[in-house]
Amino acid sequence: MNTLTKLALGMLGQLDPRPAAGDAGPEMALPAPSRDGGLPLMQALGLRQSQREFRPDSLAPQVLSDLLWAACGVNRRELGGRTAPSAMNGQEIDLYVATAEGLWLFEHVPHRLRRVQASDVRRVTGYQDFVDEAPLDLVMVADHARMKRVPASKRESYASVAAGAIAQNVYLFCASAGLATVTRAWFDRAALTRAIGLGPDQQIVLTQTVGMPKG
Repeated sequence: MNTLTKLALGMLGQLDPRPAAGDAGPEMALPAPSRDGGLPLMQALGLRQSQREFRPDSLAPQVLSDLLWAACGVNRRELGGRTAPSAMNGQEIDLYVATAEGLWLFEHVPHRLRRVQASDVRRVTGYQDFVDEAPLDLVMVADHARMKRVPASKRESYASVAAGAIAQNVYLFCASAGLATVTRAWFDRAALTRAIGLGPDQQIVLTQTVGMPKG
């Protein structure tokens, strides 16, 4: 679906998900993340870039597992620490994963995906046409109910910083793994909020597309 069509449907309140493909179950088990290998940090930084052309091929389970762990997985199990920081350890960002098979919530413990919508939400995650067919669109959602220690006036900015840290983790993983990615803030917030089924304390902060680079 092209951008103009999405804008028009959004104005009419009719930008909706598509039916999910396949017959996925309520949970998707992920292999244990591989924490060895990858490019040295300085090389990954040298390759970090935004790309907007993606092949439709699904990511292999191990690649998906490693990507989600790099984004905001547990790296210090005894403390519950994550690969991305959050103010006062509020861990307010939930990471949703939109695929053709449905919309999933990444559960950092026990490191799996739980399906929350049996629909293909990808085209609602942004006005750009490439989000419809790229294999994976991430949606970062802040739950302000977890930010009780943060003054209400500062919660949005704190959540934005946390989402930015997750997005940069994704960028560096993609640079190391030969994947393409781009962060996006241009989307129909009302339509995406409705498609995910978010509550009043939840705020969509950022979206990010991931896939194999075209060509």
